[in-house]
Amino acid sequence: MRIVRFLSSGRVHFGRRIDADSAHRIDGPVPGLFRVTDEILRIDHLLSPIVPTDILCIGLNYREHARETHAVIPDHPMLFIKSGNTLNNPNDPVFIPRLSDKIDYEGELAVVISRDAKHVHRESAGDCILGYTIANDISARDWQQDRMLGGGQYARGKSFDGFCPLGPEMVTSDEIPDPNALRLRTLLNGRVMQDESTADMIFDIPAIIESLSSTMTLRAGAVILTGTPSGVGVARNPQVFMKAGDTIAIEIESLGRLENPIRAER
Repeated sequence: MRIVRFLSSGRVHFGRRIDADSAHRIDGPVPGLFRVTDEILRIDHLLSPIVPTDILCIGLNYREHARETHAVIPDHPMLFIKSGNTLNNPNDPVFIPRLSDKIDYEGELAVVISRDAKHVHRESAGDCILGYTIANDISARDWQQDRMLGGGQYARGKSFDGFCPLGPEMVTSDEIPDPNALRLRTLLNGRVMQDESTADMIFDIPAIIESLSSTMTLRAGAVILTGTPSGVGVARNPQVFMKAGDTIAIEIESLGRLENPIRAER
């Protein structure tokens, strides 16, 4: 099932997508006990497919990305958290903040948690996955790395407003038999910047869920960003950062295309 969250006649709805312009309305909470109705609604504006209870992010989780950044491959999943103000919708602008000019893209596969889960073994990790969507873990590299800015912190550099576009839809887990066998591409103004398989993950999705749930409850509706592959702008020579007027798009096999225009902050 392909689940979308959208505006129709001024109201927010969940729906099972029919096509680009319409969806069967979903009755009940997502995640939760919901049902797909026969009512067809027009999609006036796509929203992020879910409003996450938490945005949990795994850093340095692709082997080639670790190599391009000259980082040591970690022994355990590296967790950081993006704040709720980062949530952004497909096709909505990402604004370049006034205090940074080193804004980078990170195309990522995102996992949506279906129920509260604690101490999950990898063998049963699939039981707490509602579905998958596409994320862009946008990062202000100067605030992430430069302590002179009062930054030098992952969360600070990754938690500017609108720095987590999600979408365009959530595909339920039954339609994705192996999430660690999907092609991921990131395109900046049509130029391919990242092109890798999720098979390059250091820690696969069951391992991530097992690790995170060992010390924290994964709450229903939490979204886990599973890391980005090689090709990020900061690791290029010369470096490539997004600027006003650009368009950034992320494509993941079976999940679609998440696209956002880049604009100057108002």
